[in-house]
Amino acid sequence: MNRALDALTLAAFLTLVVGMSDAERPVAPLIAGLVYLALATIGFGWVRRRGRRWPAIAYVAVQLALGYVVFVLSGATVGAVLLLLVLVSQTVLLLSLRGAAVVVCLVPFAHLGMAWRDGLREGLGMLAAAVFAAVLTYLFVREQEARVRLREYALQAERLAAAQERNRVARDIHDGLGHSLTVVQMQVKAARAVLEQDPERADAVLKKAERQAEEALAEVRRSVGALREPRPPVPLSEALRALADEASAAGVPTSLGVSGAARPLPADAEESLYRAAQEGLTNVRKHADATRAELRLDYTRPAAVRLEVRDNGVGLDPAVGAAATAGYGLLGVRERAAHAGGRMSIESEPGQGSTLSVEVPG
Repeated sequence: MNRALDALTLAAFLTLVVGMSDAERPVAPLIAGLVYLALATIGFGWVRRRGRRWPAIAYVAVQLALGYVVFVLSGATVGAVLLLLVLVSQTVLLLSLRGAAVVVCLVPFAHLGMAWRDGLREGLGMLAAAVFAAVLTYLFVREQEARVRLREYALQAERLAAAQERNRVARDIHDGLGHSLTVVQMQVKAARAVLEQDPERADAVLKKAERQAEEALAEVRRSVGALREPRPPVPLSEALRALADEASAAGVPTSLGVSGAARPLPADAEESLYRAAQEGLTNVRKHADATRAELRLDYTRPAAVRLEVRDNGVGLDPAVGAAATAGYGLLGVRERAAHAGGRMSIESEPGQGSTLSVEVPG
Protein backbone atom coordinates (compact mmCIF):
# COMPACT_ATOMS: atom_id res chain seq x y z
CA MET A 1 0.00 0.00 0.00
CA ASN A 2 2.85 2.41 0.78
CA ARG A 3 4.48 1.77 -2.57
CA ALA A 4 1.18 2.32 -4.39
CA LEU A 5 0.68 5.66 -2.63
CA ASP A 6 4.26 6.66 -3.40
CA ALA A 7 3.67 5.94 -7.08
CA LEU A 8 0.39 7.87 -7.01
CA THR A 9 2.06 10.84 -5.31
CA LEU A 10 4.84 10.88 -7.90
CA ALA A 11 2.27 10.72 -10.71
CA ALA A 12 0.34 13.62 -9.12
CA PHE A 13 3.53 15.68 -8.87
CA LEU A 14 4.42 14.99 -12.52
CA THR A 15 0.89 16.03 -13.46
CA LEU A 16 1.48 19.23 -11.49
CA VAL A 17 4.74 19.84 -13.38
CA VAL A 18 3.01 19.38 -16.72
CA GLY A 19 0.15 21.65 -15.65
CA MET A 20 2.57 24.38 -14.64
CA SER A 21 4.58 24.28 -17.86
CA ASP A 22 2.73 27.30 -19.30
CA ALA A 23 2.38 29.21 -16.02
CA GLU A 24 3.99 32.60 -15.55
CA ARG A 25 5.36 31.78 -12.07
CA PRO A 26 5.80 28.00 -11.82
CA VAL A 27 8.68 27.98 -9.32
CA ALA A 28 6.78 28.54 -6.08
CA PRO A 29 4.08 25.87 -6.60
CA LEU A 30 6.66 23.39 -7.88
CA ILE A 31 8.90 23.91 -4.85
CA ALA A 32 5.90 23.49 -2.55
CA GLY A 33 4.87 20.42 -4.52
CA LEU A 34 8.38 18.98 -4.25
CA VAL A 35 8.33 19.42 -0.47
CA TYR A 36 4.90 17.78 -0.41
CA LEU A 37 6.29 14.89 -2.49
CA ALA A 38 9.25 14.38 -0.14
CA LEU A 39 7.04 14.36 2.95
CA ALA A 40 4.46 12.09 1.32
CA THR A 41 7.00 9.48 0.27
CA ILE A 42 9.54 9.61 3.11
CA GLY A 43 7.72 11.17 6.04
CA PHE A 44 4.54 9.13 5.61
CA GLY A 45 6.39 5.81 5.81
CA TRP A 46 8.27 6.94 8.92
CA VAL A 47 5.09 8.13 10.67
CA ARG A 48 3.20 4.96 9.79
CA ARG A 49 5.97 2.72 11.08
CA ARG A 50 5.97 4.55 14.42
CA GLY A 51 2.26 3.95 14.75
CA ARG A 52 1.70 6.82 17.19
CA ARG A 53 -1.27 9.17 17.17
CA TRP A 54 0.26 12.61 17.59
CA PRO A 55 2.99 12.30 14.93
CA ALA A 56 0.27 11.10 12.56
CA ILE A 57 -1.96 14.08 13.37
CA ALA A 58 0.97 16.47 12.93
CA TYR A 59 1.86 14.92 9.58
CA VAL A 60 -1.73 15.20 8.29
CA ALA A 61 -2.01 18.81 9.45
CA VAL A 62 1.27 19.83 7.78
CA GLN A 63 0.42 18.05 4.53
CA LEU A 64 -3.09 19.51 4.47
CA ALA A 65 -1.73 23.04 4.83
CA LEU A 66 0.97 22.37 2.25
CA GLY A 67 -1.62 20.90 -0.09
CA TYR A 68 -3.71 24.08 0.21
CA VAL A 69 -0.60 26.12 -0.67
CA VAL A 70 0.14 24.03 -3.74
CA PHE A 71 -3.50 24.17 -4.78
CA VAL A 72 -3.73 27.97 -4.50
CA LEU A 73 -0.32 28.74 -6.03
CA SER A 74 -0.89 26.39 -8.96
CA GLY A 75 -4.31 27.81 -9.74
CA ALA A 76 -6.29 24.69 -8.81
CA THR A 77 -4.56 22.40 -11.31
CA VAL A 78 -5.38 18.70 -11.60
CA GLY A 79 -2.02 17.78 -10.08
CA ALA A 80 -2.78 19.79 -6.94
CA VAL A 81 -6.16 18.06 -6.61
CA LEU A 82 -4.52 14.65 -6.93
CA LEU A 83 -2.03 15.52 -4.19
CA LEU A 84 -4.89 16.31 -1.81
CA LEU A 85 -6.62 13.05 -2.69
CA VAL A 86 -3.40 11.19 -1.90
CA LEU A 87 -3.49 12.81 1.53
CA VAL A 88 -7.04 11.52 2.02
CA SER A 89 -5.89 7.94 1.40
CA GLN A 90 -2.92 8.37 3.72
CA THR A 91 -5.18 9.76 6.43
CA VAL A 92 -7.33 6.60 6.34
CA LEU A 93 -4.17 4.58 6.99
CA LEU A 94 -2.90 6.83 9.80
CA LEU A 95 -5.96 8.02 11.72
CA SER A 96 -9.28 6.68 12.90
CA LEU A 97 -12.37 6.83 10.71
CA ARG A 98 -13.44 9.97 12.56
CA GLY A 99 -10.12 11.66 11.82
CA ALA A 100 -10.30 10.59 8.16
CA ALA A 101 -13.83 12.00 7.92
CA VAL A 102 -12.62 15.36 9.25
CA VAL A 103 -9.90 15.54 6.58
CA VAL A 104 -12.38 14.53 3.85
CA CYS A 105 -14.61 17.42 4.91
CA LEU A 106 -11.68 19.90 5.05
CA VAL A 107 -10.20 19.12 1.63
CA PRO A 108 -12.94 20.93 -0.38
CA PHE A 109 -12.22 24.17 1.51
CA ALA A 110 -9.26 24.65 -0.82
CA HIS A 111 -11.82 26.26 -3.16
CA LEU A 112 -12.74 29.05 -0.74
CA GLY A 113 -10.97 31.70 -2.80
CA MET A 114 -13.20 31.13 -5.81
CA ALA A 115 -16.54 32.73 -6.64
CA TRP A 116 -19.17 31.07 -4.54
CA ARG A 117 -20.88 29.31 -7.46
CA ASP A 118 -17.62 27.99 -8.89
CA GLY A 119 -16.30 27.22 -5.43
CA LEU A 120 -19.45 25.30 -4.50
CA ARG A 121 -19.42 23.31 -7.73
CA GLU A 122 -15.73 22.48 -7.56
CA GLY A 123 -15.86 21.88 -3.82
CA LEU A 124 -18.70 19.34 -4.13
CA GLY A 125 -16.78 17.59 -6.88
CA MET A 126 -13.66 17.39 -4.74
CA LEU A 127 -15.74 16.21 -1.78
CA ALA A 128 -17.15 13.37 -3.87
CA ALA A 129 -13.65 12.44 -5.06
CA ALA A 130 -12.31 12.57 -1.50
CA VAL A 131 -15.12 10.35 -0.23
CA PHE A 132 -14.45 7.89 -3.03
CA ALA A 133 -10.71 7.81 -2.26
CA ALA A 134 -11.37 7.34 1.46
CA VAL A 135 -13.89 4.54 0.94
CA LEU A 136 -11.67 2.77 -1.58
CA THR A 137 -8.68 2.94 0.77
CA TYR A 138 -10.76 1.78 3.72
CA LEU A 139 -12.08 -1.22 1.78
CA PHE A 140 -8.57 -2.09 0.69
CA VAL A 141 -7.35 -1.95 4.28
CA ARG A 142 -10.23 -4.15 5.46
CA GLU A 143 -9.50 -6.64 2.71
CA GLN A 144 -5.84 -6.78 3.75
CA GLU A 145 -6.80 -7.23 7.40
CA ALA A 146 -9.21 -9.99 6.41
CA ARG A 147 -6.41 -11.74 4.54
CA VAL A 148 -4.18 -11.55 7.60
CA ARG A 149 -6.92 -12.90 9.86
CA LEU A 150 -7.69 -15.64 7.36
CA ARG A 151 -4.05 -16.72 7.38
CA GLU A 152 -4.06 -16.69 11.18
CA TYR A 153 -7.25 -18.76 11.28
CA ALA A 154 -5.77 -21.17 8.74
CA LEU A 155 -2.67 -21.61 10.92
CA GLN A 156 -4.83 -22.12 14.01
CA ALA A 157 -6.97 -24.64 12.18
CA GLU A 158 -3.84 -26.43 10.99
CA ARG A 159 -2.44 -26.59 14.51
CA LEU A 160 -5.78 -27.78 15.88
CA ALA A 161 -6.08 -30.42 13.17
CA ALA A 162 -2.54 -31.60 13.91
CA ALA A 163 -3.33 -31.83 17.63
CA GLN A 164 -6.55 -33.72 16.95
CA GLU A 165 -4.72 -36.07 14.61
CA ARG A 166 -2.05 -36.73 17.22
CA ASN A 167 -4.75 -37.49 19.78
CA ARG A 168 -6.56 -39.74 17.32
CA VAL A 169 -3.39 -41.65 16.46
CA ALA A 170 -2.62 -42.02 20.17
CA ARG A 171 -6.12 -43.40 20.78
CA ASP A 172 -5.85 -45.79 17.84
CA ILE A 173 -2.47 -47.08 19.00
CA HIS A 174 -3.75 -47.59 22.52
CA ASP A 175 -7.11 -49.06 21.53
CA GLY A 176 -5.83 -51.23 18.69
CA LEU A 177 -2.25 -52.26 19.33
CA GLY A 178 -2.54 -51.96 23.10
CA HIS A 179 -5.60 -54.21 23.14
CA SER A 180 -3.95 -56.82 20.93
CA LEU A 181 -0.77 -56.91 22.99
CA THR A 182 -2.78 -57.25 26.19
CA VAL A 183 -4.61 -60.26 24.73
CA VAL A 184 -1.31 -61.78 23.65
CA GLN A 185 0.12 -61.22 27.11
CA MET A 186 -2.82 -62.90 28.81
CA GLN A 187 -2.71 -65.84 26.40
CA VAL A 188 1.01 -66.35 26.96
CA LYS A 189 0.46 -66.31 30.72
CA ALA A 190 -2.37 -68.84 30.37
CA ALA A 191 -0.16 -71.07 28.22
CA ARG A 192 2.68 -70.95 30.71
CA ALA A 193 0.29 -71.85 33.53
CA VAL A 194 -0.73 -75.14 31.86
CA LEU A 195 2.43 -75.85 29.90
CA GLU A 196 3.60 -78.75 32.12
CA GLN A 197 0.19 -80.26 32.92
CA ASP A 198 -1.46 -79.90 29.50
CA PRO A 199 1.02 -79.18 26.67
CA GLU A 200 -1.63 -79.54 23.97
CA ARG A 201 -3.84 -76.88 25.53
CA ALA A 202 -0.81 -74.65 26.01
CA ASP A 203 0.09 -75.08 22.35
CA ALA A 204 -3.46 -74.15 21.29
CA VAL A 205 -3.36 -71.01 23.42
CA LEU A 206 0.03 -70.06 22.00
CA LYS A 207 -1.31 -70.47 18.48
CA LYS A 208 -4.09 -68.01 19.33
CA ALA A 209 -1.48 -65.63 20.73
CA GLU A 210 0.53 -66.00 17.54
CA ARG A 211 -2.51 -65.14 15.42
CA GLN A 212 -3.28 -62.16 17.65
CA ALA A 213 0.31 -60.92 17.33
CA GLU A 214 0.10 -61.26 13.54
CA GLU A 215 -3.12 -59.23 13.52
CA ALA A 216 -1.48 -56.58 15.70
CA LEU A 217 1.49 -56.41 13.32
CA ALA A 218 -0.85 -56.07 10.35
CA GLU A 219 -2.66 -53.24 12.10
CA VAL A 220 0.64 -51.46 12.76
CA ARG A 221 1.54 -51.79 9.08
CA ARG A 222 -1.82 -50.39 8.05
CA SER A 223 -1.40 -47.48 10.46
CA VAL A 224 2.05 -46.67 9.15
CA GLY A 225 0.81 -46.85 5.59
CA ALA A 226 -2.40 -44.85 5.94
CA LEU A 227 -2.44 -43.49 9.53
CA ARG A 228 -5.97 -44.82 9.87
CA GLU A 229 -7.60 -48.01 8.78
CA PRO A 230 -11.30 -48.08 9.69
CA ARG A 231 -12.70 -51.12 11.37
CA PRO A 232 -14.20 -53.59 8.86
CA PRO A 233 -17.83 -52.72 8.12
CA VAL A 234 -19.41 -55.59 10.07
CA PRO A 235 -22.48 -55.19 12.29
CA LEU A 236 -21.63 -53.79 15.69
CA SER A 237 -23.08 -56.78 17.51
CA GLU A 238 -20.83 -59.14 15.54
CA ALA A 239 -17.77 -57.05 16.27
CA LEU A 240 -18.66 -57.04 19.96
CA ARG A 241 -19.21 -60.81 19.86
CA ALA A 242 -15.68 -61.21 18.54
CA LEU A 243 -14.35 -59.09 21.39
CA ALA A 244 -16.27 -61.18 23.91
CA ASP A 245 -14.85 -64.39 22.41
CA GLU A 246 -11.32 -62.96 22.61
CA ALA A 247 -11.83 -62.07 26.27
CA SER A 248 -13.20 -65.53 27.02
CA ALA A 249 -10.25 -67.17 25.27
CA ALA A 250 -7.90 -64.98 27.33
CA GLY A 251 -9.34 -66.34 30.59
CA VAL A 252 -12.29 -64.10 31.50
CA PRO A 253 -15.62 -65.64 30.39
CA THR A 254 -17.53 -62.84 28.69
CA SER A 255 -21.11 -62.72 27.43
CA LEU A 256 -22.89 -60.29 25.11
CA GLY A 257 -26.47 -59.11 25.56
CA VAL A 258 -28.33 -56.99 23.02
CA SER A 259 -31.58 -55.20 23.91
CA GLY A 260 -33.90 -53.71 21.31
CA ALA A 261 -33.77 -53.78 17.55
CA ALA A 262 -30.40 -52.93 16.04
CA ARG A 263 -30.32 -49.85 13.82
CA PRO A 264 -27.66 -48.08 11.75
CA LEU A 265 -25.45 -45.63 13.65
CA PRO A 266 -23.11 -42.86 12.49
CA ALA A 267 -19.61 -44.16 11.92
CA ASP A 268 -18.07 -42.15 14.77
CA ALA A 269 -20.78 -43.30 17.20
CA GLU A 270 -20.30 -46.96 16.26
CA GLU A 271 -16.53 -46.63 16.48
CA SER A 272 -16.89 -45.04 19.91
CA LEU A 273 -18.97 -47.95 21.23
CA TYR A 274 -16.62 -50.55 19.76
CA ARG A 275 -13.51 -48.92 21.19
CA ALA A 276 -15.22 -48.52 24.57
CA ALA A 277 -15.95 -52.26 24.67
CA GLN A 278 -12.39 -52.99 23.61
CA GLU A 279 -10.87 -50.77 26.28
CA GLY A 280 -13.30 -51.95 28.94
CA LEU A 281 -12.50 -55.63 28.40
CA THR A 282 -8.79 -54.87 28.28
CA ASN A 283 -9.05 -53.21 31.69
CA VAL A 284 -11.09 -56.11 33.05
CA ARG A 285 -8.37 -58.58 32.05
CA LYS A 286 -5.52 -56.41 33.31
CA HIS A 287 -6.87 -54.90 36.53
CA ALA A 288 -10.25 -56.23 37.67
CA ASP A 289 -9.27 -59.72 38.83
CA ALA A 290 -12.74 -60.74 37.62
CA THR A 291 -14.16 -64.22 36.97
CA ARG A 292 -16.68 -63.03 34.41
CA ALA A 293 -17.58 -60.00 32.35
CA GLU A 294 -20.57 -58.89 30.33
CA LEU A 295 -21.18 -56.58 27.37
CA ARG A 296 -24.62 -55.00 27.12
CA LEU A 297 -25.71 -53.16 24.00
CA ASP A 298 -28.97 -51.28 24.49
CA TYR A 299 -31.00 -50.00 21.50
CA THR A 300 -34.21 -49.43 23.48
CA ARG A 301 -33.66 -45.69 23.97
CA PRO A 302 -35.38 -43.64 21.23
CA ALA A 303 -32.50 -41.33 20.37
CA ALA A 304 -29.41 -42.94 21.90
CA VAL A 305 -27.55 -46.23 22.08
CA ARG A 306 -25.84 -47.35 25.26
CA LEU A 307 -23.01 -49.82 25.80
CA GLU A 308 -22.04 -51.20 29.20
CA VAL A 309 -18.99 -53.26 30.13
CA ARG A 310 -19.61 -54.99 33.46
CA ASP A 311 -17.41 -57.22 35.59
CA ASN A 312 -17.52 -58.82 39.02
CA GLY A 313 -13.98 -57.91 39.94
CA VAL A 314 -12.42 -56.01 42.79
CA GLY A 315 -13.77 -52.62 41.71
CA LEU A 316 -12.05 -49.29 42.12
CA ASP A 317 -10.59 -48.07 45.38
CA PRO A 318 -12.14 -44.62 46.07
CA ALA A 319 -8.69 -43.37 47.08
CA VAL A 320 -7.25 -44.06 43.62
CA GLY A 321 -10.42 -44.04 41.54
CA ALA A 322 -9.80 -40.65 39.93
CA ALA A 323 -6.26 -41.61 38.94
CA ALA A 324 -7.43 -44.94 37.58
CA THR A 325 -10.01 -43.30 35.32
CA ALA A 326 -7.52 -40.76 33.99
CA GLY A 327 -5.38 -43.24 32.05
CA TYR A 328 -4.79 -42.95 28.33
CA GLY A 329 -7.28 -45.67 27.46
CA LEU A 330 -10.26 -44.25 29.31
CA LEU A 331 -9.27 -40.75 28.24
CA GLY A 332 -9.47 -41.96 24.65
CA VAL A 333 -12.88 -43.52 25.30
CA ARG A 334 -14.12 -40.26 26.80
CA GLU A 335 -12.76 -38.22 23.87
CA ARG A 336 -14.32 -40.54 21.28
CA ALA A 337 -17.67 -40.40 23.03
CA ALA A 338 -17.56 -36.60 23.25
CA HIS A 339 -16.58 -36.36 19.57
CA ALA A 340 -19.64 -38.44 18.70
CA GLY A 341 -21.85 -36.20 20.87
CA GLY A 342 -22.13 -38.68 23.72
CA ARG A 343 -20.68 -39.25 27.17
CA MET A 344 -18.83 -41.83 29.25
CA SER A 345 -19.27 -42.77 32.89
CA ILE A 346 -17.87 -45.34 35.33
CA GLU A 347 -19.63 -46.85 38.32
CA SER A 348 -17.68 -48.95 40.78
CA GLU A 349 -17.60 -50.07 44.40
CA PRO A 350 -14.75 -51.91 46.10
CA GLY A 351 -15.40 -55.65 45.87
CA GLN A 352 -18.56 -55.15 43.77
CA GLY A 353 -17.04 -54.85 40.31
CA SER A 354 -17.23 -51.99 37.83
CA THR A 355 -19.44 -50.80 35.01
CA LEU A 356 -18.12 -48.70 32.15
CA SER A 357 -20.96 -46.98 30.27
CA VAL A 358 -20.86 -45.09 27.00
CA GLU A 359 -23.97 -43.50 25.48
CA VAL A 360 -24.00 -41.90 22.04
CA PRO A 361 -26.74 -40.39 19.89
CA GLY A 362 -28.21 -42.70 17.33
